[in-house]
Amino acid sequence: MNMNSICRQVLLAVTLTTLIRVNTTAVEPPTPYGSVPSTRQLQWQQMEFIGFLHFTVNTFTDREWGNGDEAESIFNPTDFDAEQIVRTARDAGMKSLILTAKHHDGFCLWPSKFTEHSVKNSPWKNGKGDVVKEISAACRKYGIKFGAYLSPWDRNHKDYGRPEYVTYYRNQMRELLTQYGPICEVWFDGANGGSGYYGGARETRTIDRRTYYDWPTTWQLVRDLQPGACMFSDAGPDVRWAGNENGVAGETCWATITSADFAPGEADEKRLNRGDRPGTDWLPPECDVSIRPGWFYHEKEDGKVKTPEQLINLYFASIGRGANLLLNLPPDRRGQIHENDVKSLREFRHRLDATFAHDLARNAKVTASNTRGGDARFTPANVTDGKRDTYWATGDFITKPELVLDLGKPVTFNVVRLREYLPLGQRIEEFALDQWKEGQWVEFATGTSIGNCRLIRGATITTDKVRLRVTKSPVAPALSELGLFEEKP
Repeated sequence: MNMNSICRQVLLAVTLTTLIRVNTTAVEPPTPYGSVPSTRQLQWQQMEFIGFLHFTVNTFTDREWGNGDEAESIFNPTDFDAEQIVRTARDAGMKSLILTAKHHDGFCLWPSKFTEHSVKNSPWKNGKGDVVKEISAACRKYGIKFGAYLSPWDRNHKDYGRPEYVTYYRNQMRELLTQYGPICEVWFDGANGGSGYYGGARETRTIDRRTYYDWPTTWQLVRDLQPGACMFSDAGPDVRWAGNENGVAGETCWATITSADFAPGEADEKRLNRGDRPGTDWLPPECDVSIRPGWFYHEKEDGKVKTPEQLINLYFASIGRGANLLLNLPPDRRGQIHENDVKSLREFRHRLDATFAHDLARNAKVTASNTRGGDARFTPANVTDGKRDTYWATGDFITKPELVLDLGKPVTFNVVRLREYLPLGQRIEEFALDQWKEGQWVEFATGTSIGNCRLIRGATITTDKVRLRVTKSPVAPALSELGLFEEKP
């Protein structure tokens, strides 16, 4: 063997050794912090804007809560149009619709074989109609997801308050979960007994809300039949109430909470509104609110529909604080979304799209005080690439880093959007934003929780550089987005 051959072999061995060493010391992603979301929760959070449909006998009695003694014949929409309802939701930007398949009055919008108190005994379509079927089919046609609300309380059923009713409730849940295709969300509210018709008894019945329904068994039924569905209640197990029906999350709003402290209908509203830091469970909030004063349609409220500006404010106070917005659209007595509601939603969507159509940070040069291991997978440029599955991260012990957007020229904006990389948990606890002004950094905003989406909406700023400072974090941050937008009138 000549000298050149020996040198080549030695060089090859050194190269292989180097490659092995580099491979074994590659930078690992940050370790997830605290409770983290499941796949179904991640999919739910990415929807952000959801619709609610309250439609039943109350629509025709002009009430909010029915007693349970309403005649089936009163339900008779004159021109029911599931596609008009679903198109309205889709055009407003909603990604799913939750239908009140049964409210507290016990009237079922599908022909349940377990009760006579349903559409099958109404004059609508000669008893052959099925609202659940038509809405779910329209959702599939127009590309949005479908969810269902089945009230645990039933003011009509003779066995409510007894063990037999829980069997009845689960039988109906099984019908909904097996006959109408994929369900994205199952909604359980906290109404737990009181006065009612109860098959003619006309009395008040109370239950132990923690034990009567045997919630774990009911939840498991949903898991078995619709494993991709998220379940909503005060206690989750996937999504929690935000503690009010005003559509507003807390200024500080953690996605985590200790769910063992809650049960459906048993709520500490302030804790639900802000979450727990730390909390034992990933349980993000859903902010429910109606586009009208009531949840059901009332003609007297036709002039009281929330304005586009009010809807935009709700968007910033819910989605902009890491929650999802659940906006109720009550069909009228025709069985359609009223023209006033449609008009307000259309203008709301137009203004929102105009605001977020162009991210002014997209072409910025992005630098940071630290990048995790110098690895390109964690580069600060990831915050402006428009992708939720890339992120900027720092070294494990770098918990107060800075990130700078050099915009190249003066840019005018009044909205900043931040997102964390949720599979690694909610990590950042406090942050500040600065603008470059007259040769120095000037702070213009501070905040706390970020999570899925944080929108900072303030005075109009014109600057060529913006700085983010993470001022408090127990671990290295993992930031997916830093965007700048100008709100349009």
